[in-house]
Amino acid sequence: MKSLSILLLFILLASSTCISNAIKKDIQTLESHEITCTDSSCFGKYIGKEFVNGSDIAHQFSNKMAKAVGDKLKELYTNGKYSKVDLPNIYMSTKGMGTGNVTYELNIPFVSVSNKCEARTSFDHSGGWNHSPAIKTRKERLLKILLPSDSLDISPLKTTPEGLQEFWIQWRNNEIQADCLKN
Repeated sequence: MKSLSILLLFILLASSTCISNAIKKDIQTLESHEITCTDSSCFGKYIGKEFVNGSDIAHQFSNKMAKAVGDKLKELYTNGKYSKVDLPNIYMSTKGMGTGNVTYELNIPFVSVSNKCEARTSFDHSGGWNHSPAIKTRKERLLKILLPSDSLDISPLKTTPEGLQEFWIQWRNNEIQADCLKN
């Protein structure tokens, strides 16, 4: 009887591990995203589920893109290619939003600037997947990390026909551009 209990316990543990691994694999295959950055833009696409267990998985692509853009702006700055995001010309598309599966495309173009203190080296967003962005809260948080007397550059509200709303935000990084304090 004891060996039967041990066998059942082993089967239960083995099957729960397989189920757990299968769930993780299913979540990973629910989404696919690519981001490519060049000296003139970052562009990318997310294809997959909008929500998993109530979490807006598709909208998290904005976080991934914001990080990639910030990293690229810092790289460009380090290489003497002073740039900032061309905020009015950001392109967003959310085909399929509201159906459960979406193709979310983003193109974040850069413009060259003449000197390092005109460059922007940090980038973020405040958005909502079918709800208004909490821009006031995001601004309050970001204002604490600006160079003294600096301000945030915030895009006009960008909205897709399906309901994604985003403010895109850029600023001078207070560590990387500390020598721009007087400019």
